Amino acid sequence: MITVTRNAIDEAKRLLEKQGSKPDLCLRIGVQGGGCSGLSYKLTFDQERKGDHVRQIDQIKLVVDPKSELYLEGTTLDYVDGLEGRGFKFYNPQAKKTCGCGESFSV
Repeated sequence: MITVTRNAIDEAKRLLEKQGSKPDLCLRIGVQGGGCSGLSYKLTFDQERKGDHVRQIDQIKLVVDPKSELYLEGTTLDYVDGLEGRGFKFYNPQAKKTCGCGESFSV
């Protein structure tokens, strides 16, 4: 499964509250085809679906579809706020190649 840092959980909670704290919304972490390197990360608020891998962390339900989990095994999701930018960052040990902005990868 994916490791999610305290900063990422806190930011997800803040964004979820901004959405109106809908109790059925989950933080979906996934991978989709696209980007300069072939695959790109996907992070959205969504509903839980049949077959999802589900994990609860501090009032946030994380969901990952089985296909995405293959590409994300061992990944850490963090939230950074610094001089080089602000946003969610994926640190994926399986990525063999990434694009310059870090938004897409290949394995």
